[in-house]
Amino acid sequence: MTKDDFKTQFNQSAKMVGFERAFGGWFKESPECIVVLDLQKSNFADRFELNIKIYVQRMFAMHYSINKDLVKKDVGDLFRRQPATYDDIFSFEKSIDRTSRVEKLNEFFKEFVAPFTNEALSIAGIRKLAAIREIALLAAVEKELDTL
Repeated sequence: MTKDDFKTQFNQSAKMVGFERAFGGWFKESPECIVVLDLQKSNFADRFELNIKIYVQRMFAMHYSINKDLVKKDVGDLFRRQPATYDDIFSFEKSIDRTSRVEKLNEFFKEFVAPFTNEALSIAGIRKLAAIREIALLAAVEKELDTL
């Protein structure tokens, strides 16, 4: 599977769980939050990293709208990468046949991305993710969440 094929399949898998492609990334939004997925080519290995960014409306007096900066410039109010258990999907250093990579990618979206995003689209869900250590809240972010 080429990297372009991988991006095409990633797009199909993202759309299956409600993400829309725009500005080189994938977006899902609610009235409270925007979740952005950004595939980043590693400078150190033949692999991608998945940047998962969460923007919380009204945090630090900001109102976010879907645009290119959310994908390429900002890191979000909250940030994480794919769990290490899924790293092999994003690596091209080891040969994985196309069928297996597609199955694992779809599993990744079903078992991790969809449930994670469903929580990340609300402030209450973000608090749950922090409580189970799926995300880490910086002190300033936690304080700001308390005011929302």
